[in-house]
Amino acid sequence: MAFDIEMIKKVYANFGPRVEAARKLVGRPLTLSEKILYTHLWEGNTNTSYNRGVDYVDFAPDRVAMQDATAQMALLQFMQAGRPQVAVPSTVHCDHLITAKFGAEIDLPAANTESKEVFDFLASVSNKYGIGFWKPGAGIIHQVVLENYAFPGGMMIGTDSHTVNAGGLGMVAIGVGGADACDVMAGLPWELKFPKLIGVKLTGKLNGWASAKDVILKVAGILTVKGGTGAIVEYFGEGAENLSCTGKGTICNMGAEIGATTSTFGYDESMERYLRATNRADIADAANAIKEHLTGDAEVYADPEKYFDQLIEINLSELEPYINGPFTPDLATPISKMKEVATANGWPLKVEWGLIGSCTNSSYEDLSRAASIAKQAIDKGLVTKADFGINPGSEQVRYTANRDGLLKTFEDLNATIFTNACGPCIGMWDRVGAEKQEKNTIVHSFNRNFAKRADGNPNTYAFVTSPEIVAAIAIAGDLSFNPLTDTLTNDKGEQVKLDAPKGDELPVNGYAVEDAGYQEPAADGSGVNVIVSPTSHRLQLLDPFTPWEGTDLKGLKLLIKAKGKCTTDHISMAGPWLKFRGHLDNISNNMLIGAVNFFNEKTDNVKNELTGEYGPVPATQRAYKAAGIGSIVVGDENYGEGSSREHAAMEPRHLGVRAVLVKSFARIHETNLKKQGMLGLTFANKDDYDKILEDDTIDILGLTTFSPDVPLTLVLNHADGSKEEIVVNHSYNAQQIEWFKAGGALNIIRREAAAKNA
Repeated sequence: MAFDIEMIKKVYANFGPRVEAARKLVGRPLTLSEKILYTHLWEGNTNTSYNRGVDYVDFAPDRVAMQDATAQMALLQFMQAGRPQVAVPSTVHCDHLITAKFGAEIDLPAANTESKEVFDFLASVSNKYGIGFWKPGAGIIHQVVLENYAFPGGMMIGTDSHTVNAGGLGMVAIGVGGADACDVMAGLPWELKFPKLIGVKLTGKLNGWASAKDVILKVAGILTVKGGTGAIVEYFGEGAENLSCTGKGTICNMGAEIGATTSTFGYDESMERYLRATNRADIADAANAIKEHLTGDAEVYADPEKYFDQLIEINLSELEPYINGPFTPDLATPISKMKEVATANGWPLKVEWGLIGSCTNSSYEDLSRAASIAKQAIDKGLVTKADFGINPGSEQVRYTANRDGLLKTFEDLNATIFTNACGPCIGMWDRVGAEKQEKNTIVHSFNRNFAKRADGNPNTYAFVTSPEIVAAIAIAGDLSFNPLTDTLTNDKGEQVKLDAPKGDELPVNGYAVEDAGYQEPAADGSGVNVIVSPTSHRLQLLDPFTPWEGTDLKGLKLLIKAKGKCTTDHISMAGPWLKFRGHLDNISNNMLIGAVNFFNEKTDNVKNELTGEYGPVPATQRAYKAAGIGSIVVGDENYGEGSSREHAAMEPRHLGVRAVLVKSFARIHETNLKKQGMLGLTFANKDDYDKILEDDTIDILGLTTFSPDVPLTLVLNHADGSKEEIVVNHSYNAQQIEWFKAGGALNIIRREAAAKNA
């Protein structure tokens, strides 16, 4: 029996009529993405045909998912909203706050001790407000969602950028900041600019060493890290139907790495098989009853150029494995070219670690294909030349893989089985020797490979590839090894070749689990107390941000002019900082410490205009705040790329930064800034970035008449007494301008709740 089956049946009851109404309104056949969007409009049926990439639209998501790192701030905000219970089905998943070091048997108890205060807080607040709670060790949020909550044609939001994983089961699932989640849990509409559509037509069938991971690695190379910004990527074609459901999830998952709003696939037999295998035959039956609506119209896929803003075609039969990286997930290299490219670039060829897991590739199918390579290595007299680590995606996957002997195969090859959690993928890896910052190479099946992300070492060259290629390269210990063509020397001195991987889409004997790790909330949580110690260094109740003072902003200091890539990892690092995700003041001590200062090429080193001295970014900003002086952050292209991490917006807001001015934003980060009452601005002329000088004092003019589509003016008061004016753009609509004026969207929710309860 599925979770929330009555809610799903209600969605399906409305689905067909709303699709028909939308098709009539738009006057043409619809893509799957459009069907899901139009069936989830806040007002139900609409009389408006929305313009892609232009119109802001209010939606009504079916559910909310939160992981433990982001859930803290989301729920701290929700506690201020004045609501007795969440308005839509919601869940919390404890997967981020578990450090990988020795293996699950030691690491999980250590996490339960170290983060007990946070886990207890999340469990109690979930219990109070009707939120399903998945305990530490239950699994990685997106694998658990795919196994339990995702359903074809649904819409969900989640406080993690890889929420998009649920597109593998036919959802429109979108990563958001905690303030967005707070809105939806409070029963309010969720706003999104109506996305553009990118179609990816898949033909043929995967064979040999090629996997679903290689599809998205190739797409990332085509579109780059911002090529999908503001768009939904919709996969279709016979090739799509030939992929497994979890393989589809892998492809959708890494859509976050191209900046896509989300990615999705139409409902097909692989999804039905997965639903039935995961104990959700009732959803499969309900989906089958409306299956013609749970995919794009036939006319769309027959002539896709007419219906998508961009079209990509990939023949799976010709696809070869890819290895992407280092330092960016869109630097795509076919495995046949890796030796040549790595040698030319001076990348270290010796591989120190191979890591399998993360929300991207930790399904039963992933483990079974990688285990088939490990089994071959054992049978052929090979050992791993690199260290080897495995993170199963969920307790259900781990238990089943253990029952079927897959984990023993890995252990026989000297692999460490880590907790069912994110671990190294998000920097929660206590890697021995990382502090030496030696130049080295690792390969993993994760999604991101930014500098310092996995182990904190800026000199770790991390490469993204499929689990089976990770296994092969870990055995070889050589980045240039191509298992399709190369041989290895075994313990007898013989040259042996690895055969192509084999795996099971679903476990032959079905899934099994003793304790999945789920805690159901109290039916009535009114008597549940949520206690946060005022002396806690992990948790801190929130105070409302100050509303806008009603004037133009003048006399702002330049905090930092960031050079080049500035992701959410640069703005608010993860790793050891995750422990402070529930304490805004403490975590603000990592604000922008990874950003490169344009003026001295250093990180965490900026000029304090009050003293003339250079020092850490957070300390400099705290000095400005103490002096009652606002500041501005200037950035480059695709600023805020990466996670949904709303701390990257809340920290500057908390410390007194008034505006962020960049060449372009990543979608989620721009929205997060708006939600927190910040000004997110873009250069009208990108060359004006060069006009910003280190000692400038900056005025922002036009705020007293702040209006949609009307640019603002910046006055650069240079230290030599000269002035320059530049034009800056914004994408604020009327509602978002109200967020700015109120000091943040939560202040409006709080105000409305107080008025309702008065």
